[in-house]
Amino acid sequence: MTRTGKGDITNSIVDPAAGSALRAYQPVLEQPMPERIFASGKLGGRTLAVGSTADIILRPGEVVLTFDDGPRPGKTGEILATLDQFGVKATFLMLGSAAKAHPDLAQQVALHGHTVGSHTYSHVDLSSLDRQAAIDEIAKGESAVSAALAGAGQRLSPFFRFPYLAQTGFLRTNLLQGNVVVLDVDIDSKDYYKDTAETVTNRTLARLDARGSGVILFHDIHQRTVDLLPGFLAELQDRGYSVVRLVPKDNSIFGRDIITADGAALRGSL
Repeated sequence: MTRTGKGDITNSIVDPAAGSALRAYQPVLEQPMPERIFASGKLGGRTLAVGSTADIILRPGEVVLTFDDGPRPGKTGEILATLDQFGVKATFLMLGSAAKAHPDLAQQVALHGHTVGSHTYSHVDLSSLDRQAAIDEIAKGESAVSAALAGAGQRLSPFFRFPYLAQTGFLRTNLLQGNVVVLDVDIDSKDYYKDTAETVTNRTLARLDARGSGVILFHDIHQRTVDLLPGFLAELQDRGYSVVRLVPKDNSIFGRDIITADGAALRGSL
């Protein structure tokens, strides 16, 4: 993953072993969508069962809503209420530390029908760690989110996103081989910038309109995201977009165990 000015990150990764830049998988074709060509007015779209990252193929006019870094009291609940109001489902990539601190809130997300994946335990830049430490951090996050959800009889889905979108070829390859669905980002709202809700909304819509579809990154830890979401979803509906719900093909976590703390699932590649 290459960093550019002002904290931006391009969608390429570097394989330390090969010393070459690898283009991260781009599941969505860049097809600008003419405004308001769909007239159904229904924002909730189809459900897409995903068995691998390669399965995330969207049609023009389709978006996937994702929220990282939660759950956060006073924020996540408001976001859930807005999503319910518009009848759409999202994917929440939770930090293990946050889910452990607020298990009831993590459970609410799952009980509302949203997909819950993981985002490491403490939001560390995995590319800065050695291989075993990075695997252990991923495993610890999975375990904590899974334990939080289990209190309400809910299960963790095998969706994962790299913090800061910072990955290595080794980690990405091994996660994919371990039946983890790595969620990339097509449209970064940059809601972590200290901009107004209106600025974030306009920026995100402009990028979405230029692309025509895609996976959108938000964070359910910022008040500006809570504030902008109702207007943003209303604009999506007005412009004829539909929100796709991602679910795992196999609810038993694709037949695999959660990555263990000692990295056993990936140890063979160390």
